[in-house]
Amino acid sequence: MKFSTEKISISILLFLLTINLAGQKQVSGTAPWEDEKFFNMGYSLGLNVMNFRINPSDEFTAMDSLYPGKGGVYPGINIHLIANFRLNQFFDIRLLPGVSFGQRIINFDSQSLTDTVTYGPQKLESSYIELPLLVKYGWRMQNIKPYIIGGLNYRYDFYAKDRYRLERPVYLRLERPDLYFELGTGMDFYLEHVKISIELKMSNGFYDMLVHDPHPDYPQYCNAIEKLKSRIWLLSFHFE
Repeated sequence: MKFSTEKISISILLFLLTINLAGQKQVSGTAPWEDEKFFNMGYSLGLNVMNFRINPSDEFTAMDSLYPGKGGVYPGINIHLIANFRLNQFFDIRLLPGVSFGQRIINFDSQSLTDTVTYGPQKLESSYIELPLLVKYGWRMQNIKPYIIGGLNYRYDFYAKDRYRLERPVYLRLERPDLYFELGTGMDFYLEHVKISIELKMSNGFYDMLVHDPHPDYPQYCNAIEKLKSRIWLLSFHFE
């Protein structure tokens, strides 16, 4: 997975959004809408920023003075289907199977006076299959509907490796499955032929994602970290 194509991916996303918005107009403020049906479908496109919540190993950092920390921010993309089940005028159950792609950087800083080794950043890429199950609570006000949303998301990282790759200077490995708690807010906009939603959501992983199997030649990278938990921010555009 190469992220030199980030600008292309973002341009494609913006192009698709423009196509959906073109030619649309608002419906009358009292008009009924498709989401009054029990079941409704759509799709979602979005951007993400992935990072980690890092707990350094106190024992190792005290001994070797090697400290892990967050690196830069790199955008990724999300593509989902939407299956919406209406419970009543305020509550919906939403299932959004899909995929997401992103990467995270961990920097390492050595404060040892005797250490002459330069510790390079670790770039960890992820490609997730995910299955969010969310509860949406909103209240319609004419042609807009602000809402809050929350629930659980099961993600499986099919890019995570079973073993270290000799051709790449990456000395950390990630577990494949994780369970996330998600919470966010958004706004529905009712147009003539489509309902468009803009949603911002935070997703926190429950489990330690680091495989505690140090690289045989560079064990200090893994040993410097006690726990590594995921955090993902998502900006999504829903079309229903």
